[in-house]
Amino acid sequence: GSEDAKLGSNVSNLRFVLPALVLVGVAVANMLSGDASPVSTPGMFSTVTPEQFGAAMIGFLTYRLPLFVSQLTPVISESATDMIPGSAAMAVRLAADAKNRGVDVSALDASPFGEDDNLVTVLLVSGPEGTGKSTLVNRLVNEDPRFVKPVLLDRLTDGVKFERLEQRGEFLEIDESGRFGLSKEGVLESAAKIASESDVEGETSRKVVVVDADVGLAKRLVNLSEARLVGVWIGLDDLDKFESRLKAKIASGAVPIPEDETEESVLRAKVRQVVKDIEYGVVSGVFEFTILNEDIDESVRQLKEAASYCFPAAASTISP
Repeated sequence: GSEDAKLGSNVSNLRFVLPALVLVGVAVANMLSGDASPVSTPGMFSTVTPEQFGAAMIGFLTYRLPLFVSQLTPVISESATDMIPGSAAMAVRLAADAKNRGVDVSALDASPFGEDDNLVTVLLVSGPEGTGKSTLVNRLVNEDPRFVKPVLLDRLTDGVKFERLEQRGEFLEIDESGRFGLSKEGVLESAAKIASESDVEGETSRKVVVVDADVGLAKRLVNLSEARLVGVWIGLDDLDKFESRLKAKIASGAVPIPEDETEESVLRAKVRQVVKDIEYGVVSGVFEFTILNEDIDESVRQLKEAASYCFPAAASTISP
């Protein structure tokens, strides 16, 4: 380095011997004071008093404390984050990761339609079990012809393709019966295919696929780089309401009870899963809209309003 840099470093290092210099000065002053010297105890404090020594040390530590705090802050912050439970900790870590990656958080408020017109818009409706999201999706599809469900692959009608996709692990989801599978193609191409088949006088009306997804399927859909998701989260405002609806489903037989379990154990397991699903819905950043499904007609109205943002005309009206 330069001579100026070396001089600055040497001067900076003097701060470590400053307390000793202060104590030497105080000791000399005490000795020159003669009978007026405040020192009365022989031994370690024969030249300065304990009070004078303590004052010098406190002054030094007061000077150093801000530096210690600035160095320890990153470590303390990480440890504190680890101690925060559940969704709060996940939210803090996600925010920190976004900051480290330089993510522009304000972009979350932007229009869902960017410069890349090759993306396929998909309406993703998700939420925990027992929220009634399937009922809402069915109402939307039945009442608004612009929205269609993805075309599923049938094992019985196209067994060869079904087996190939299944062996390669390319299905996004296979239903409980094992007969129908949802593929990437079914999500990305169904809307265009259905629109072309319903072509009227050479004019194809634009359609959008709406996917009724549990949280597991929602996580897989997020990884579709060719899709532009408009996310709608369906929930309830009270965990007791989730439990009540789950009890009703169990009582109706819609939720089977395994031989080695009881109704109570199944209910507890499903409630735990609901809590995990809610955590994902809160911190994932996937869902622009949230609907608390207390009144079915009002919830359908809200879903239609959210779904309208799948079309550029509606997106352009979003306030900045």
